Amino acid sequence: MVEQVRRFNRTVTQRTGALNEAFLARGRPLGQARVLWEIGPDGADIRLLRSRLDLDSGYLSRVLRSLEGDGLITVRPSPADARVRTARLTEAGLAERAVLDGLSDAAAAGILAPLSTAQRTRLVTAMADVERLLAVSAVVVARCDPRDPAARYCIGAYFSELEQRFDGGFDPDRGISAHDSELTPPAGLLLVATLYAQPVGCGALKLSAAGPALIKRMWVAPAVRGLGLGRRILAELELAAVTAGARAARLETNRVLTEAITLYRAAGYREVTAFSDELYAHHWFEKELSPPGDDAR
Repeated sequence: MVEQVRRFNRTVTQRTGALNEAFLARGRPLGQARVLWEIGPDGADIRLLRSRLDLDSGYLSRVLRSLEGDGLITVRPSPADARVRTARLTEAGLAERAVLDGLSDAAAAGILAPLSTAQRTRLVTAMADVERLLAVSAVVVARCDPRDPAARYCIGAYFSELEQRFDGGFDPDRGISAHDSELTPPAGLLLVATLYAQPVGCGALKLSAAGPALIKRMWVAPAVRGLGLGRRILAELELAAVTAGARAARLETNRVLTEAITLYRAAGYREVTAFSDELYAHHWFEKELSPPGDDAR
């Protein structure tokens, strides 16, 4: 598998012209062209630009200085917050970006031109699949303070979705609690998944010295659903529960959350009799947990 990935990388870098010192014959390398394109007509927060492109801060600074020296961008403090620097395209930068767009379209058309209609469909379909899978491979799942803005965003998006999907809406104050203090060690924990520094999922754990751990706040952003991120978050929560000494995990869910129900059953959870009075629950699940490396796992 590693060899196939390396072979794919070599083919892509050669076929897209990434090896050329002057990308698309414009006199600058691919890195500069990509940063220019990403800044876009509306400008970009440099911190977000660095996160989105996963670039070293020193390298990005050199690229920005080069583009600024060529008169293609300006870098100024944000009017809203002087601590935040924003890059914006000049008139020359906008014109250069438009030229790059045209050349990039022509290069893409050149890749497609020799192929049959069926081959083109196969290629662009495979590209879309690879793009999504590469994005998922870039997702980072880590513990997060429930008061962190990324955590707040995920929980807010989760509540908003439940409000839309549940019959009669959703009020978190009427369900079983999962307050900040309950999701902070040693009482519990919260995991947040980020893609290029943007939050795309979460999952929480309430720990109990006397019984199973309780899984709460499982949510994955629609844009990355269907690619195994929910299962990954669930597995991380199970590992954290085992590490904390739990030998079983429990969770409740609503009947309309069919994707979640499918996930839990596929992950080895079995439906059990109600173990809580959760207002919004129709199904209760439990799974026995084993320490990592245990043959029973």
